[in-house]
This record gives sequence, structure tokens and C-alpha cells, in this order.
Amino acid sequence: MKKIKILIAFSLIATLVIMFESCDSKREPGKIYMPDMTYSRAYEAYAPNSLKAENINYIPYPVEGTIRRGDLFPFTLPKDSTGYAMSKDVKDPLPPLDSVQMGEAQRLFNINCAICHGPKLDAQGPLATGGKVPAVANLTLKQYVDMPVGTMFYSVTYGKNNMGSYASQLTREQRWMVIQYVKSQQLKGSESTDSTKTTSGTVKDSLAVKK
Repeated sequence: MKKIKILIAFSLIATLVIMFESCDSKREPGKIYMPDMTYSRAYEAYAPNSLKAENINYIPYPVEGTIRRGDLFPFTLPKDSTGYAMSKDVKDPLPPLDSVQMGEAQRLFNINCAICHGPKLDAQGPLATGGKVPAVANLTLKQYVDMPVGTMFYSVTYGKNNMGSYASQLTREQRWMVIQYVKSQQLKGSESTDSTKTTSGTVKDSLAVKK
């Protein structure tokens, strides 16, 4: 009987101690049984954090066969001559850009492309004129004006000749936006050239009539 009373008393004391320890502060969780699980070092996708990649087993690329949230479907053509030839049939998945989106596309072009191709697409960027990057494509030439958007996207994605890949600098959507901007500028240049030719031809015809 005496032992039972001692056990009961001990149990009550232990219970009171646990209660006081757990209720010491409403802001503290109390004693943590498994701190490694409570304070996990797991990387939460799409959440801001200060974890360093070398401290955890983290790969910042989508799992093979998946795409990032909000990203366009993957560009699956191989990086070889066959893929380059097939790229001409790839269509632009974006709808025509509005004025705000076109302004953003121009900004992206100026940051990433104009340093070589120039703001006027005429290969007069500072790296080209300074001789830092040789043989820069003049995007106002007919061969580039006529280049399919898919082939242009292939070149921006994988790189071509002296131009490296921009797949890590620009998302798929941003690459297509830049291409829409380039095509819009090429179209303006073509219309301007046609207008000049028409005006020149009219003047020559009128002079011929006067003679």
C-alpha cells in the first residue's frame, strides 16, 4: 500500500513538472522530441530561402519529363544537324504580343542581344564593332528576315556559330518574346525598304516621262 502511494505521488509530481514545463511560455513549443525533423533542412520549391546548394542535395532543374510551373512545353529537338533542319517547322506558341509585352521583349533584346547584333539588328553592337565577337549575324539581311521562327528559336536555345546558348539566361517564353520582337523589327525594315524602292521608282518614272 505504501509503495502504491509513493508511485501515485511520484506520478503526480512528474505530471505537474511536465505541465509547468510545457506551459512555461505560449510562444515556445516546449521540449522537442526529434529536433532534426522539426527543424528540417528540406528545400521548399518556389519558396524564398537562404539554403546553399552545397549544403543540401538539391538540383535546381525540373525532373526529367516534367516542366517548371508556368513554363512552356519543352523544346525537344536534338542539338544536331537533324534538329536544326527540323526546327523550321516549329511554330511560335505565343499569341501576338501587345504593346506592353513588346516593350518587355525589346528590353530583353537590348540586354541580351543588342550588345552583338546592335539595337537596329544590323550587327553594330559594341562587341561586334569592337572586334570582340567576330562574324556577328546582321539580322536585317534577307537570309535572316526569311529565317523561320523555329530555326531562330533553335539558334537562341542551343547556340549557333559564334553565339552561345541563351537557354539559361532567358526562359522559353522570353526567348519566343524576343523572336517576336526581332521579326517585328525585320518587318518594319522590309516595309521601309519597299517604300523607299517604290518612291525611288516613281521619281525615276516621272523623270523619264519629262524627258
